[in-house]
Amino acid sequence: MNTFTKVSPYANEPFTNFGLEENVKAMQAAIAKVKSELGREYPLYIGTEKVVTEAKITSINPGNVDEIIGFVSKADQKLAEKAMNVALETFETWKKVPARERAEYLFKAAALMRDRKHEFSALMILESGKNYVEADVDTAEAIDFIEFYAREMIRLSQINETQPLAKIPGENNQISYIPLGVGVIIPPWNFPLAICVGMTIAAVVSGNTVLLKPASTTPVIAHKFVALMEEVGLPAGVINFIPGSGAEVGDYLTTHPKTRFISFTGSKEIGLRINKLAADVAPGQIWIKRVIAEMGGKDGIVVDETADLDAAASAIVASAFGFQGQKCSAGSRAIIVESVYDIVVDKVVALTNQLQSGLPEHNFAAGPVIDKGSYDKILDYIEIGKTEGTLLAGGDKAEGNGYYIQPTVFGDVSGKARVMQEEIFGPVLAIAKAKDWKEAIAMYNDTEFGLTGSYFSTNEERISEALDTVHCGNLYINRKCTGALVGVHPFGGFNMSGTDSKAGGYDYLMLLTQAKLTSRKI
Repeated sequence: MNTFTKVSPYANEPFTNFGLEENVKAMQAAIAKVKSELGREYPLYIGTEKVVTEAKITSINPGNVDEIIGFVSKADQKLAEKAMNVALETFETWKKVPARERAEYLFKAAALMRDRKHEFSALMILESGKNYVEADVDTAEAIDFIEFYAREMIRLSQINETQPLAKIPGENNQISYIPLGVGVIIPPWNFPLAICVGMTIAAVVSGNTVLLKPASTTPVIAHKFVALMEEVGLPAGVINFIPGSGAEVGDYLTTHPKTRFISFTGSKEIGLRINKLAADVAPGQIWIKRVIAEMGGKDGIVVDETADLDAAASAIVASAFGFQGQKCSAGSRAIIVESVYDIVVDKVVALTNQLQSGLPEHNFAAGPVIDKGSYDKILDYIEIGKTEGTLLAGGDKAEGNGYYIQPTVFGDVSGKARVMQEEIFGPVLAIAKAKDWKEAIAMYNDTEFGLTGSYFSTNEERISEALDTVHCGNLYINRKCTGALVGVHPFGGFNMSGTDSKAGGYDYLMLLTQAKLTSRKI
């Protein structure tokens, strides 16, 4: 008989208080441990095999480009096909494992990750350039996803008891949520643990098997997660770890006739490409592939003249520059009513100028951006911004042996300017002036995206209208537009921000399952 973990009510994982010296020392010790393991080689996971390839992805520290995090074996199409066959074979047994038993692997994984929390965070600090708080929050969110989706699968498996169908005489009717099949998981680099874990775990606990293709800039932290799932005893072949080129491996698996679903988080351009490729039915394909896509945003904070202006300015800076603005939820736009525009802008600039750049392992507020491509793109946008608005802070490279850019603020920017319309994904904030609160909301809505937004006001009638008319998947009132919590703020956006998948919400696992109705005459 299986002995299952007692399931307590879901609660979010607490964040670490780095105001306490013992927590700072614990993180420093974890960083030292991770540094002692740098430069190792990491294999692919294909079923029971650990495959080492000649071709490697070299993961580097974006805050110190001379430091190599690790060398990760790189899959090609032949290995991707092998992984697909293993995943297909494993699916036939994994789909029959009861939901409560699948969830048990997750509870064990959450406990183990919690025990090694700083170690996971330390690796992210070095591989992705997060400071202590950003890395700690990422690891906490990963634990949250594991805990939340485990409970969600148990709930769905008990749906006939907790939410029974209407009864009619002479029939027994039940509904069950069964897995889809083999899925391709393509997570981003900016939440290299949390989103990677969340996308993968949701698919696995639902009874699917997966091919995990991590981001090429952060493959080592993804490997650490896969190794942890092996450690807790997850059957080989449920998660197959196949880092590789998007153009070679990603496209091949997206168009594969046996791929049942693609779960993607990343740029609008790649998301649209995946959606287009997945829409074509390949020879031998007998289903319409599902695409779950979260594709970014051009998020904004609206401030009217009744708002708490200090709170608004703090939220604007935190939303714009947390993790160097490299969040799809980042508040890269601020739209301020003209009567308080100058006051808020002065406060924003003062707070921005307090942000110091430096090595994430030394816990500076502003670290590097992820790689050379992002670095060059962001600097190009800063030059564009100089022609579209008034440079108020930053505007140049920052010192350091990595991809450091000064937190940059532009004021007096038109709502139609490129820096107000295009996703920059870096430490660049554009501020526009609106004549009144209604124009400010209209300016916020004037975007092809629709992920997160904030409205700062103390006027209840205006707040009520904002709740109805601000068009985004996650709208916050009088708080920053970043920092969604699993189970508290289900996350996903409208328009070109994706399929509004609501990760960390009570309907998310339905995207990874199919509802089967069984009706029996009695």
